[in-house]
Parts: sequence; structure tokens; C-alpha cells
Amino acid sequence: MKRTIQIAVFVLFTFLFFTSCKKDNNADIIPSGDYVVFAWNDLGMHCLNPTYDELVILPPYNTVWAQVIKRGNPPQIVTNDIVVEYSILNNTSSADKRDYGQFWTSAVQLFGTLFNFSSLPQNEGLTGNTLSGIMIASGDHFIVEGLPVTPVDDDGTWNPYQVAEIIVKDNVGKELITTRATVPTSDEINCAKCHDSDPFPDILEKHDAENGTQLISSQPVLCASCHGSPALVIYGAGSSGKYLSQAIHGSHADRDASCYDCHPGNITKCSRSIAHTSADGNCTTCHGTMANVAQTIEDGRVPWVSEPSCTSCHTNITDAHAGILYRNDKGHGSLYCAVCHGSPHAMIPSTETADNYQAKQYQDFSSKVKSIGSCGVCHSSSRGEEDEISEFTEKHGGSNPEKVTACNVCHTSVPADRSRWPHSYNWTNSN
Repeated sequence: MKRTIQIAVFVLFTFLFFTSCKKDNNADIIPSGDYVVFAWNDLGMHCLNPTYDELVILPPYNTVWAQVIKRGNPPQIVTNDIVVEYSILNNTSSADKRDYGQFWTSAVQLFGTLFNFSSLPQNEGLTGNTLSGIMIASGDHFIVEGLPVTPVDDDGTWNPYQVAEIIVKDNVGKELITTRATVPTSDEINCAKCHDSDPFPDILEKHDAENGTQLISSQPVLCASCHGSPALVIYGAGSSGKYLSQAIHGSHADRDASCYDCHPGNITKCSRSIAHTSADGNCTTCHGTMANVAQTIEDGRVPWVSEPSCTSCHTNITDAHAGILYRNDKGHGSLYCAVCHGSPHAMIPSTETADNYQAKQYQDFSSKVKSIGSCGVCHSSSRGEEDEISEFTEKHGGSNPEKVTACNVCHTSVPADRSRWPHSYNWTNSN
């Protein structure tokens, strides 16, 4: 009898324990405080040079954005009376790793005139920022530009999917909320597929032979010094009269080159969004072939500035978003699209776990990872069925819902009016 009672007590305790854990986990999708923060990198992947003593395409340069929301009815985007700190986890320096020190040795020669500096301390980026510090308020968001992030952790591990920790504090230093965002950067670009085992000198020699230049004797050479690149804040075509993107894509269009030869390589994937990728990155679906990329620039398109917009495929999105770059576009509640959907080229769900951090942080993800606010976390389709619309009001609406949703991450009361939901929620859309 005593043994039976002990077993019964144990079973009851186990049931209560796991029930409470389940309730706690469900509650975890609602922030415990008054604030939430979302952060993202403005590029799918930053491709930096592995060396800086020969030919230089891009420096170490990552940019992170963040929006802070004060929860309420309605929620409010805030930039005042708070401090937003950032740091790159497990990565506190760059100049002492691999050959990256060459960047600081050659920084004045390569970038001094462009970024207006006469010296650059080690581990400081072209904009004066380092691998940890304070994000700057800019309108409705916070930003830190030009982080000198390299794909090597402090323990020497090569890691192209670096992670930034973002901490929001009040004016007296009390921590309000924290999150993490992928800061992708890779030096995997390898021109050796076509340009010998030591590719950069070979490229310079071929450029000299075909164009009558003397680049081989002028190393290190910054490609953008002649071929303008908006990626380096050069919005004109440069002294050559041809943008760098046009020159490279046009030159390689008929040379059996593929997107992942350069963006950034066979291991690291620039495009990681499961819904937008394939084995070769699926780049041409949005950007066109290399020949098309070059030709559209020849016809007047500005690279990095005029790029495909989401409305090219997502016709249910209003025309107000047409022609706006995803990384600059806003939607529901004046939040940037990346808040709910993730960084460019890494829209949720991503093949990389780090990209999905905020989707997991702010909503139940026990079954599947979905963009923040997607009903597909629980429902078989992303937004239910038309005849089940009343179920939302019954179970999820109001200020004390039967079951909370990711809407409650920011909203303390969720309206049943469908027109006030993100994208006005085309209810039968299954994406």
C-alpha cells in the first residue's frame, strides 16, 4: 500500500512538474517587461577580403539595425530615454587574426580619402566603431555602421555566422530586454577557380594586359577606386565609367562562373531563407543572370540601390512597397519588414539556427519556426481558414486571451479587426 502511494505521488508530481513547465514555456513567448527589441543585419552576407596587400574588393564592414518597442495598446516605437548596447559574442578583436591585420596596415592608403581619416587604430572600423559599443538612434531605429567583424572567433574557429548581442537599458543602467542577431561575414571568396592558385596578382596582371593599366605595380589596389560601388558609398561609376558590379558580372557572364563562386563561396551561403533558396542560392530568380545584372546597370540601374522588391513575387502586398529595398521597407505599425521576417537573404525560417533566434525568442516554436506573428506556428496554414475567422476573436482577441499569440509580444490587447493586422492579413494565403 505504501509503495502504491509513493508511486501515485511520484506520478502526480511528474505530471504537475511537466504541466507547469509547459505553462511556463508558453508564457515565455510574452516578454516579462514593458519592452521588446528586434535587431537585424542589413545584408544577407558581407563578403570581405581574406587579405589586403594585393587586390581589395571589400573591407570588414557590417551594419546592424534595431527597433525597440514599448508594449501597450497600442505599442510604441521608442528611441528616447533608453540606451542600446551591442557586442559580438566570442569575438573581441580582428587585427590579430589570420591576415586581417593587413587591413589596418593599408587602411589609410586604401580608404583614407574615401572615409576621411589619416589613421585608423587597430580593431576600429572605417566609421570609427568597434566590436562592442553603443548603437545610435536614427529616426525610428537604432543603428551601428561599419563594424570590423571578421569570421574568426577568439578561439580561432572560423565562423561566418557571427552573432551580436543587443541589450536595451534605461538611463540608470537597468537592463530592460535583450536579443541576438546574426552578423554574417565571410572571406571565402576564392577566385582561384579561374585565376590560378594565387588569384589576386593574376587578376591584376590580366586587367593590365586587357586595359593598359599598371595595377600590378600599385598594390594594394582598391577596385572601387576606379569602378564606383555604392557598397562603399561611391554612387558614381568612377573614373572607369563602369560600376564595379557591372564590370565583374559582365566580365564573368560567359566564363562558367556561378553566383556562389563569389557570394561568398561554396561553404557559406549568402541566401539562407528556406522559402527563397536552392542549392545554387536561387539568386537569379530575383536578381537575374550575371549578364542581366550587368546589362541593367548599363541601361541605368544603380547597383545596391535599385534591386528587386518583394512585390515582384508577393502580389498580395500593397503597391506602396513597390521599388523599396527590403532592408529599408516598413510595414505594420511602422516596423521594418526585417523585424518580423528577418534579415535580407535570411528571412525566417532560415537554414541557419542563429538567424531564427528572435522567432524562437518571441513565440512558441515547438512544432516549426515561422516568421514572427505567423499563425502557422500552430495552424496547418499560416492564417487559418476564412470560416474560422471568429476563432481568432474567441481564443486570441482582447486583453485577456484564452491563448496568447506572437501579437501579444508587442500588443497588450489584440483587435479582431482584420484590417489592422499585418498586410491586412489575406486570410487564405498559405505562405
